[in-house]
Amino acid sequence: MTPDTFTVPLYRAAHGRTGDKGDRSNISVIAWHPALWDLLVEQVTVDAVTRQFAHRRPLRVTRHLLPRLQAMNVVLDGVLDGGVNDALNLDSHGKALSFLLLELPLRVPPDLQPFLKPEPDLPRGDIAP
Repeated sequence: MTPDTFTVPLYRAAHGRTGDKGDRSNISVIAWHPALWDLLVEQVTVDAVTRQFAHRRPLRVTRHLLPRLQAMNVVLDGVLDGGVNDALNLDSHGKALSFLLLELPLRVPPDLQPFLKPEPDLPRGDIAP
């Protein structure tokens, strides 16, 4: 990456979907545009995902690339506190884990900026008179 890169959350470059089986969570990461695929492959690595989920202490992280779809499947073992039938946490299916992954910071060169999704307009909590 060159010095003129900027940082954005992964959700600006991709969207995700989560599934689970037992104590395993599968998170798909799908590029918003094919031009962003190489950036995702370069930065959404097993090491980066492991760091992002360090507080969940995954037993193993694997990544499966699907280049014809500009997508990847990230598999996290041992992150669901035993799975749906054993977990006492509020999200025993791990559906929110895709949101955690989509917060992963990406370094983006300026030439890819046109392919990113804009930041969402969130309500600021202002009360109209």
